[in-house]
Amino acid sequence: MSHISIRSRFSKFFVREFFQDLREAIAGSEQDFTQIPLKKAIILLSIPMVLEMIMESVFALVDIFFVSRLGAEAIATVGITESLMTIIYAIGIGLSVGTTALVSRRIGEKRPEEASIAAVQAIFAGVVVSLLFSAIGIFFARDLLRLMGASAETVEMGYMYPTIMLGGNGVIMLLFIINAVFRSSGDAAISMRVLWFANILNIILDPLLIFGIGPFPEMGIKGAAVATNIGRGVAVVYQLYLLGRGKYRVKVRAKQIVIKISEVVKLLKLSLGAIGQNIIATSSWIFLVWVITSLGEEVVAGYTIAIRIVMFVLLPSWGMANAAATLVGQNLGANKPERAERSAWVVGLGNMIFLGLVSIIFIAIPDSFIGFFVDGADEPVVLQSGVTCLRVVSFGFFVYALGMVMINSINGAGDTATPVWINFIAFWLMEIPLAYLFTRVFDLHINGVCYSILIGETALTFIALVIFRRGKWKLKKV
Repeated sequence: MSHISIRSRFSKFFVREFFQDLREAIAGSEQDFTQIPLKKAIILLSIPMVLEMIMESVFALVDIFFVSRLGAEAIATVGITESLMTIIYAIGIGLSVGTTALVSRRIGEKRPEEASIAAVQAIFAGVVVSLLFSAIGIFFARDLLRLMGASAETVEMGYMYPTIMLGGNGVIMLLFIINAVFRSSGDAAISMRVLWFANILNIILDPLLIFGIGPFPEMGIKGAAVATNIGRGVAVVYQLYLLGRGKYRVKVRAKQIVIKISEVVKLLKLSLGAIGQNIIATSSWIFLVWVITSLGEEVVAGYTIAIRIVMFVLLPSWGMANAAATLVGQNLGANKPERAERSAWVVGLGNMIFLGLVSIIFIAIPDSFIGFFVDGADEPVVLQSGVTCLRVVSFGFFVYALGMVMINSINGAGDTATPVWINFIAFWLMEIPLAYLFTRVFDLHINGVCYSILIGETALTFIALVIFRRGKWKLKKV
């Protein structure tokens, strides 16, 4: 038999095997991820997580595409509101990180009932926290926009957008937390389906409610917020239904719907570190928006579009990083620390290849992507600001790819405290001062803010890499 024939057969075998794994990943797998070959475990977990984040990315772009038709003020309102919503995202993600650490460890220890109890405590914590932010959004939306530097016209035109988004933050919080339950238990395909369902509904409702198509009222920018809350609210109801059905690894029965203070405290201890690191990171984004607001609302609009595009590719990468966190937690629970470490390295390498290729495209032709959302002839400042931001930030993609996997893996091990000071150094001691210095002192305009993002994220990656290689996270008890 010729060498060409042998290679051909091997190629067909590996292609067939990959598509079999792909079908299993999308359909949902019942395999033990601590026992099957590592490559297969990564594929089965990462594919649905990446697809989940791709849909979130698609929604973010579609949403800003429709809103951009309302003008620069509407885009600026969304950008400012998103910077405020990052605090809610930080808490929701923080609680989901704590949930991931607990649930994945319990599943790895073969204690699914304990995983279900942890899920109930996480949902309870999310409801309580969201009520506080709902009150702030409902009563102080105008004041928050003014505080962020929005013009009087923008405040009056768009205040209902932050009112509805902040007021309905509970659906975002619960969507994050419950999807973390499914994802960390190994049922990543369920998280994927839930988010696809939420965002497809959202995408359908967006133009109908923004522009008043057919029997729907024309609500303008307010319609985007209503569509988001409806889509995510219906998804949360679906999540709760799935938890109660009992077909998956985490099964919530009536007897488990009790509040256990010791479990809540354990969850909060884990989550506080994750919340802290996310608040540090997201508060730096709020500061960046504040700096950019002083450059004019057209610059804010360009920055907002560029960051949405960046998130379009970073969110799938977070899907891969989430897969690493789940594998680390489950393998530590199964007393396999070396396999846990190897999982992170393999996922990190794949992430670097993916984002490295994307960065080449964004650096070469950023105007093609920004131009899809804005007409450069009508709004040249918006276009140029977006192009500058997208190109500069993309230079760091290759490095960011490894950093997010390292941070998520440390979190997945249950060490949520160490990334707090890593984020503090990278964002508060480096990114924030540099953004102010480059923009206000050296007058580098939007370039200064983008340089500070590049430097801060790169510093975070190198510090996280050093900490991960030391390996103390393997000894963390959860």
